[in-house]
Amino acid sequence: MSKKKLTYIDLFAGAGGLSEGFISQDFNPIAHIEIDEAACKTLTTRAAYHYLKKNNAIDTYHQYLKGEIDRIALYEQIPQEVKNSIINQGIGEKNNKAIFQQIDLKLNNLEIQNVDLIVGGPPCQAYSLVGRARSEDNMKGDSRNYLYVQYAKFLEKYQPKMFVFENVIGLLSAGSGIYLKNMERLFNKKGYKIEVFKVNAENFGVLQKRRRLIIVGWKDDFTPNLPPLDNYDSGVSSFVQHLFNDLPSLQAGDGTNKFTKYISPTNDYLKNSGIRNGIDIVTQHIARPHRNQDKEIYKIAVDIWENKMERLNYNDLPERLKTHDNRTSFTDRFKVVANNLSASHTVVAHIAKDGHYYIHPDSTQNRSLSVREAARLQSFPDDYYFEGVKEDANRTAAFKQIGNAVPPLMANEIAIQIKNQLQ
Repeated sequence: MSKKKLTYIDLFAGAGGLSEGFISQDFNPIAHIEIDEAACKTLTTRAAYHYLKKNNAIDTYHQYLKGEIDRIALYEQIPQEVKNSIINQGIGEKNNKAIFQQIDLKLNNLEIQNVDLIVGGPPCQAYSLVGRARSEDNMKGDSRNYLYVQYAKFLEKYQPKMFVFENVIGLLSAGSGIYLKNMERLFNKKGYKIEVFKVNAENFGVLQKRRRLIIVGWKDDFTPNLPPLDNYDSGVSSFVQHLFNDLPSLQAGDGTNKFTKYISPTNDYLKNSGIRNGIDIVTQHIARPHRNQDKEIYKIAVDIWENKMERLNYNDLPERLKTHDNRTSFTDRFKVVANNLSASHTVVAHIAKDGHYYIHPDSTQNRSLSVREAARLQSFPDDYYFEGVKEDANRTAAFKQIGNAVPPLMANEIAIQIKNQLQ
């Protein structure tokens, strides 16, 4: 007899990076709750992928990636129940009742009595070191500081055996640590003990230095035997160049949302990580345009890295190329994604703003990363499509979703460990 699928709810789901890891380990998503409309479109498109794959109709999804059918036609191929599992609401006092009703309806329709797991992490800007540095009041007045209280309401309502709460390392020091202490007190009050792990995505096979906090909670009457996620080693490693060398060359402002083909066979890393998974379809390999002045700076930055293995300091640029008045902070605002390292620097949502911090290592292309390249740095599979609110994908919306995401490859490894505990 096959084991019953473990169920979960994803709060503050974003584009679904954390959820993708749990789905890959055969968890059954009851609901994804996300306030951003574009991200909800991405979640719906990914839900369509999983539904069509499960029902041996994946060719329909491939038609969508090729631009042979539009988004409306794709969504017509999936049941309303699947679409209803994506809840485009902000979590909070105003909407929680309606969200609970929608989740309860699905649980009743599927005759599911228990939710095994809750995953997700509130928006991290209020806890991040960079966000606090840019804020006049150190983010003290930011309401996002208290979204963990809403998270606890879902724990109280659905009583899962475990939960996984992801956030930035800055949570450790935010409010001199008071937010984390208050979280622990609140989770304890709701009947959960917690363990806090400081993890690096690089240890999970992601080719990116991305440090995060993973808080794992469990019911008082349940004692898990968790491995030390802080020192986790998936055994998977490579070099950043292996993420890019099979993609077509682009110039700034060039590229196609749907679709193009690879220029070379896969490599061991792309295959083993699941980034390339057997189809010859590349989408969203599209680069933003740049001013000539910025492209000149990009060439200088790449040249310094290639010849000296050093980063460009903004103050070392010729005066004619300096347009920023701030010469004392953010002097590394132009940064190459070095292809000869085992991990890039962290991909963050600011990539949606200008791309200067994510310069492609090939000076002949002379541009910042494409949407697909950024998605690969986050370990998203190539068949993961990032939507805009409107039918035509929005490059800025895609970059924002990617930068805010949990790397699916890291999520997959965490899901394996959680599954071992729950089963």
